[in-house]
Amino acid sequence: MHSKRLITSVVAIPLLVLFISMGGAFLFAVFISVVCILALREFFRIVFASGEKNRSLVLVLCIVTFLISLLMIAAAYRNSFDLVSGLIAFSLMIGGLISLKQFHAYPSVLQDLRKQLQALIYIPLLLSYLVLIRNSPNGIIWIFFLLCIVFSGDSGSYYMGTYWGRRKLCPSISPNKTIEGSIGGLAANIGMGSIFKLFFLPVLPWGYSIIFFLAIGVSGQVGDLFESELKRFADIKDSGLILPGHGGILDRIDALLFAAPIAYMFKTYIFQC
Repeated sequence: MHSKRLITSVVAIPLLVLFISMGGAFLFAVFISVVCILALREFFRIVFASGEKNRSLVLVLCIVTFLISLLMIAAAYRNSFDLVSGLIAFSLMIGGLISLKQFHAYPSVLQDLRKQLQALIYIPLLLSYLVLIRNSPNGIIWIFFLLCIVFSGDSGSYYMGTYWGRRKLCPSISPNKTIEGSIGGLAANIGMGSIFKLFFLPVLPWGYSIIFFLAIGVSGQVGDLFESELKRFADIKDSGLILPGHGGILDRIDALLFAAPIAYMFKTYIFQC
């Protein structure tokens, strides 16, 4: 498992650096769009893994979600975040219209619509914040800043929990996660964030920066547990197999999804940079 994680990272990291720094804002938005579609596919696999479902209806909802999601990412690329929320409302209207025809024969259509709306909020909406950050001043640096904090926390939690973890953090959702691992992850968030800030963003005040590192770390861990909760409910171990040693796309970005809006809020309204 460790060797697979290492090999995947060696291959994926240079590609990630390329899409973030060398392709411009447009290529980054395209990259996020691809990630979004792959993550949505995994999400629907999880939430529709069991229970009663109308396959043709689910297919229609998935297609509508894919199309709306791409439009949401495009709107974020154009810095039109009001349009992003408008597209979510439009998708709900479409789903409501579909439900009127389906409800008599298939009352569970409302559960399917709930899953579709959750998909739009959980994945494309939260990914849109990455596009907004990338398009903002010093956007490239801030994307790397966020990724370094999140990924270091993930690694810190994994290795600290593996070798020194004793007390369970949330056993009903993720039996392998420990309090020691969580603390190790937060320590890694602060350590990596401090190093990055020192070299690349020295103007940021230290007090707010430490709060920022902890906020990113906590939100990332909540995002990780939330995805684990989805998989636990569906009795699925990994969201996919596309990343050997890491699982699926959703397994890799679960913490980033919850951390991205926090980073955007701090950058825009607290650091104001």
